[in-house]
Amino acid sequence: MIYDSLSAWQIWGFEMGKPHPMALRERVVAFVEEGHSHRSAAARFRVSVKFVNDMVILKRETGGLEPLVQGNGGGHGKLSHLRDWIAARMTAKPDLTLDDLVLEIADEHQVTVHRVSVWRTLHGLGLTHKKRPASCRAETA
Repeated sequence: MIYDSLSAWQIWGFEMGKPHPMALRERVVAFVEEGHSHRSAAARFRVSVKFVNDMVILKRETGGLEPLVQGNGGGHGKLSHLRDWIAARMTAKPDLTLDDLVLEIADEHQVTVHRVSVWRTLHGLGLTHKKRPASCRAETA
């Protein structure tokens, strides 16, 4: 799933996994290059066999062991180029519902999006939406 600019902490309440340290990567590959099997390297360094396989392949293909960049970088969804327009539209007419905004985006920009995508963009902009229409709200005393 792509969540535009939200981090894993904001979505699931935990951070993304960190890559294994370079020293461990180097020791694992050196151990395999000495003639040991991938399984014995995994057991010795308490890592998975897949990690050992991946490190050997990475070393063979790139010549290095630097971890690849994690995440998708964000900011490249369907609505990324419309963020300013959406913010201006909500400022001009703050009582727009998500469904109204979806229809306006389709009419004005010929972009078909789901209302959840619009909500995520609004959330990323720090904007909120009404949960109930004004007529259904409880009156103040």
